Amino acid sequence: MHTIDHLGIAVKSLAQARKFYEQLGLEIASEEIVPHEKVKVAMIPLGDSRIELLEPTGPDSTIAKFLEKRGEGLHHVALHVPDLTHAVEQLKASGARLISDEIKVGAGGHLYVFVHPSSTGGVLLELVQEAPSGV
Repeated sequence: MHTIDHLGIAVKSLAQARKFYEQLGLEIASEEIVPHEKVKVAMIPLGDSRIELLEPTGPDSTIAKFLEKRGEGLHHVALHVPDLTHAVEQLKASGARLISDEIKVGAGGHLYVFVHPSSTGGVLLELVQEAPSGV
């Protein structure tokens, strides 16, 4: 089933951002660094979905560049798909532009790929599938 997996929000400081959500009574479920994306991630469960706070770990990270250009705010929308490989094949066949053709492993071991905003009506879209068994 396709659902909204999470909303990715770029922040300058996880420590500051998490205070706001904690004031609302929300809890950080996990926090980790994703080295190949040069980002520190905090996940906040919200019903069947999550908010993903993204803090850059270096000035050359995608999130650092986003913050420099646009400031803090919504970075991407992530959709959960049941079969990521199939979804990627379908998108490629239709001519959609992907940020990377490679399916990667991200926070929590989830598989993901980003679809370029030029193919989605201006929104950076992440497609996510839960971590395979044994990961």
